[in-house]
Amino acid sequence: MSDSPAARLQKLFEGHRLTPTQRRIAHCMVRGAAEVPFLSSVELAELAGVSQPSVTRFAVALGFDGYPALRRHLREVAPAERADTVHEDAYNEYQQAVQGEIDNLRQLAAMLADPSPVQEAGRLLAASTPLPVLGLRAASSQARGFAYFAAKVHPDVRLLDEGGSMMEDRIDAAAGAGASALLCFALPRHPREVVDALERSRRAGLTVVTVADSAFAPVARHSDLLIPAPVGTGLAFDTACAPMLLGRVLLEAMADALPDAQARLEAFDARAATRGLFVE
Repeated sequence: MSDSPAARLQKLFEGHRLTPTQRRIAHCMVRGAAEVPFLSSVELAELAGVSQPSVTRFAVALGFDGYPALRRHLREVAPAERADTVHEDAYNEYQQAVQGEIDNLRQLAAMLADPSPVQEAGRLLAASTPLPVLGLRAASSQARGFAYFAAKVHPDVRLLDEGGSMMEDRIDAAAGAGASALLCFALPRHPREVVDALERSRRAGLTVVTVADSAFAPVARHSDLLIPAPVGTGLAFDTACAPMLLGRVLLEAMADALPDAQARLEAFDARAATRGLFVE
């Protein structure tokens, strides 16, 4: 397992039934794992957008006497001192956004030190024919990108990127055609339709694999296997480099589990050359 500060914090929260507000605090702490041990309860509350008493109740829910006891524990499991990096105010706002994404990618790399969740997801996706891929609103581009490449190695990929009354029909049709799993990309702000679609998928007997911005995202309790990839929040609109890269990693894991993936790629390349599909 990864031994990064974020991973250690994640492990601390596992097994606890947290309220939505508490999940928000936990998500905030995982994102800022190196800084959180140095924050007061008031500062953490402000960072998470909750009240100071909520932070205290959160610490008690984790089994500590109060926030000071939780912070002492965090200083033991997180780095002993703040990382020696350039202060944020040395960068302009655009550079800060890029630095934030670099940090998100580092967090993803640390999480992938344990490849077993991704490998398990790859096996589940490879075994599902057809393979429905769900992503609505902000996550639609992630789902579309995955589906585009997956179709080159998987025999039947079905993109679900539009909500509405037809969504349940398409999920039921995929399950009726033999699907055993569904891949979901879920990013903030989380549409209610995504939660409804995942509930429907599980009722239809599908195993739900989800890429989300956090293990505490609203879709977590509707997923059988959730793999988190943080999003950047430094600009007016969130950035999703880590979820996109995780999608490519899942593609690799799925291709590894498909015995004819290489043959399908070679066949596609041959057809593309015959058609003059790409400009050399």
